[in-house]
Amino acid sequence: MNNVRIGSVGLGRLGLQHAVNIASRIQHAELIALCDVDETKLEETADKLGIIHKFSSFDDLIACNDVDAVVIVSPSALHTEQIASAMAAKKHVFSEKPLGTTVAECKIAEKAVEEHPELIFMLGFMRRFDESYKYARDKVAAGEIGKPILFRSYSQDPEKFIEGAIAFAPHSGGQFLDMAVHDIDLARWFTGSEPETVYAIGGCYAHKEFAASKDGDNVSCLMKFKNDCMVFIFAGRTAPHGYNVETEIIGTKGILRIASIPQKNLVEILDDNGVRRECSQNFLERFDTAYVNEIQEFVNCIIENRKPTVSVYDGTRVSEIAYTCKSAFESGELIKF
Repeated sequence: MNNVRIGSVGLGRLGLQHAVNIASRIQHAELIALCDVDETKLEETADKLGIIHKFSSFDDLIACNDVDAVVIVSPSALHTEQIASAMAAKKHVFSEKPLGTTVAECKIAEKAVEEHPELIFMLGFMRRFDESYKYARDKVAAGEIGKPILFRSYSQDPEKFIEGAIAFAPHSGGQFLDMAVHDIDLARWFTGSEPETVYAIGGCYAHKEFAASKDGDNVSCLMKFKNDCMVFIFAGRTAPHGYNVETEIIGTKGILRIASIPQKNLVEILDDNGVRRECSQNFLERFDTAYVNEIQEFVNCIIENRKPTVSVYDGTRVSEIAYTCKSAFESGELIKF
């Protein structure tokens, strides 16, 4: 196979970015089809990127013989159904997180992957493909900071996007599933271990609307992992300065910090306000290269006929952990896994 012919479903913010990346930045890939229920957006995007096949139905997309692989960037509740349908149609599948909005849905995806071992499936935990996170993880794996004893990770969305977050809250599964899955995945990836207990707290500090979904605008949890590593995760919706993702791993011999200042680039501005650095304003800006790297890995796996390191089981496990964190948040009790 010289080029992998890809059909992408979903043209929201991330879906549009994936489409642009596949069309112009991914080697050995060809964006051959687009799918979205918004036909106006579909036509505009297809015209802009020069895409021939345009579908408003996912079933029509996977029935297209010109499509080798499908990239799923649709609403979370559709992921597992579309994964199963695409694999039944003999298409390789890349799906954005979360794998499913319930653990039962995740099991449907597991079954679909198991029934088609000849196909490639990959889940979009893009932080594993960020250059800084890969660099730090290699150092941990090499033992350069000794034994990890504390993993701390923050994910914060800007306050200016709060209306979208409130509208999505009833369907998001809560902050631990919608936002903290990346931090949970990183904790497992860096420590090589699994959680043993969790205690979670938080609240609706600025926006009471989240309470209707038994959620908060800012939540956190403390987990003890089986290898005794302490894991602290914070997810917030009200950052005043912009999009903020930072991680720290404390070991017995050293400390690693990733993006402790969420700077947009290496520029410093000196003016009558003093000396300052601009912050990233959204996830597309912060993880631009990571989104390219993960799709490139998906394509490479298809061409080389090898399995990705991110599996369907990682998606299920992270969802199980996220829902347990949510249960701890709602009950206020320490929960054992």
